[in-house]
Amino acid sequence: MGKIALLVSREEMIYQAHNILQEKKHEIGEMRVIKTEDTVSEARQSIANGASIIIARGLQASLIKQYTDIPVVEIVITAQEMALLVSKAKQILKKENPVLGVVGFKNMFCDMSYFDLIYGIEMRTYFAEKGDLLEDMARQAVRDGVDLIIGGDTAVGIAGEAGIPSLFLSNTEDSMRNALSMAESVDYAMSVEKRGAAQIETLLDYSFNGVARLDACGIIVDINATMEDILEKKKEEILLKAAGEVFPELLGESFNQVLEYGKESYSLFMEINRTSVFAIVAPVVIEKKVEGAILTCHRMKRKQHKGQELKGKSSLRGAGALGEFGDLLQESKSMQDCVRLAKLYALSEKAVFITGEPGTEKQLLAQCIHNAGLHKDGPFVNISCDGLEEEAQYDLLFGDKGAAAQAKGGSLLIEDVHALTKANQYRLYQLIRHKHRMGREGQRYPGTEVRVMVTSMVSLSGLLKEGGFRKELCYLLEGLSVTIPPLKDRKEDLEFKIRETIRDCCEHYSRFHVLTNGAYQVLLHFPWKGNLIQVENFIERLILTAEKRSLDEAAVENLLARLYPGEKEEESQPASTEKEEIPFPMEAVKIKDTLFMQGGNREKTAKELGISKATLWRKMKKYHLE
Repeated sequence: MGKIALLVSREEMIYQAHNILQEKKHEIGEMRVIKTEDTVSEARQSIANGASIIIARGLQASLIKQYTDIPVVEIVITAQEMALLVSKAKQILKKENPVLGVVGFKNMFCDMSYFDLIYGIEMRTYFAEKGDLLEDMARQAVRDGVDLIIGGDTAVGIAGEAGIPSLFLSNTEDSMRNALSMAESVDYAMSVEKRGAAQIETLLDYSFNGVARLDACGIIVDINATMEDILEKKKEEILLKAAGEVFPELLGESFNQVLEYGKESYSLFMEINRTSVFAIVAPVVIEKKVEGAILTCHRMKRKQHKGQELKGKSSLRGAGALGEFGDLLQESKSMQDCVRLAKLYALSEKAVFITGEPGTEKQLLAQCIHNAGLHKDGPFVNISCDGLEEEAQYDLLFGDKGAAAQAKGGSLLIEDVHALTKANQYRLYQLIRHKHRMGREGQRYPGTEVRVMVTSMVSLSGLLKEGGFRKELCYLLEGLSVTIPPLKDRKEDLEFKIRETIRDCCEHYSRFHVLTNGAYQVLLHFPWKGNLIQVENFIERLILTAEKRSLDEAAVENLLARLYPGEKEEESQPASTEKEEIPFPMEAVKIKDTLFMQGGNREKTAKELGISKATLWRKMKKYHLE
């Protein structure tokens, strides 16, 4: 708590304060009677003694506020106290409808609007704007011929000179009690503000991000130590400079919209002193008015390679086979059934056939089977023969230094097995069935102990019917087959993946974005033909290009339409029911056309439409025309 000083002009006010302190222990540091001509020096003495708030009245309070910067709580006459003075005045004057002149400062008095009607008087107020005008107000009351003057020492003195009755503006304990309570409330508010400011200061000082505080004009008023380090300049060199001067990339319409209209946020990449920085500008809005902005700069992290980790595990777990069954998304029952089947296959040494759409976890599932199987201590070799001619396939797979030889004692994953030529299909059959590696001339190299797993996105039975696949190999592969269901049929896994990817992207780029429920519904009902790969890359694009913190369905739909124009959101209605098309509002069409005609210039567009620039901005946000 701070120290409160009570400075008043009369001794009785000190007695009142003492009486109140008997009822409640207010935190009063000092109480003194002072002369009006010594007010400023006395107040400065109290401030030097540690006072953080001063309680005063009338001219003394006005002088302290005028010549010091300390908070002043004024003693305000209550309605009850004013009513007592009016009653005394009527007793003194003994006349109907007396004219009373009240002299002082407006903030000394309660609301007296209906005193004339309630007490049968005519009340005239003479409020001074400054202390040196108080005497003039009192003389004006005399010239106006009031019957009695109510005021402080100055007003009472002028009334005495003019021979007019007067009453000193005395207060009771009520007004003193109110002033003491108000001073404590102000003191509490100041302490809360100081604690908040100290916490913010500590947060900025120890933040790993660079932070700059801008005023409403875009002038830098404060930066933290991390921002000094990023800019390689001291705070004194940066303060009071325009943000666009220090950060030239900020200059542009988006930055102006943050300061001018309170646009939710604006993000961009900047290059500062040969360092890539991700920046976010967010407005500070108080009661719908933009008071400034906060600029946050985050150094981009270099991707850390896992080479050492991989190298350490390769001798024990197989080269690159780090996958565990726990790494698979399996919130949905269909994926749980898939994993359960794969775990059983891991107990066998037979070939495993893994099918699934592009972007599903086929390779990861093969790693899981390897690491849970009998060959986990051997190498894990992964190849694809798609797009290769027969000779190239042979060299890659069955040559002396091919994958089959390299995977000896471990597992061999052949992706896109349907791409193998007939001759190489036969060699693969021999490898799986008889553990032989066949040479170009038909020679056999026995003892090739390897667990084979294959993947395909096409049906082998379909190829079999067309004569494009060997029967014996097809029957051999389809024995232990497992199909990874597409992500669109695994809503629980899809939702988990979306939320996880958003969280990871926000963490990686030091950003904070949330999706509305409508946005999540759009994502959950999109077909995602590229499955996990497509989801991950879409979310990355969504977060990187987001210009506001909250992302709604319109933002998601617009990006989906731009990236995947041939793919549509799944219909929730039956196939026979056509989705009703919602027409684009005419107002939006007019705004869009006018923007185009004006080359995107919003000021000219607003003028052409006959609306303000702020109104244009609101309508553009409404119709998603950013």
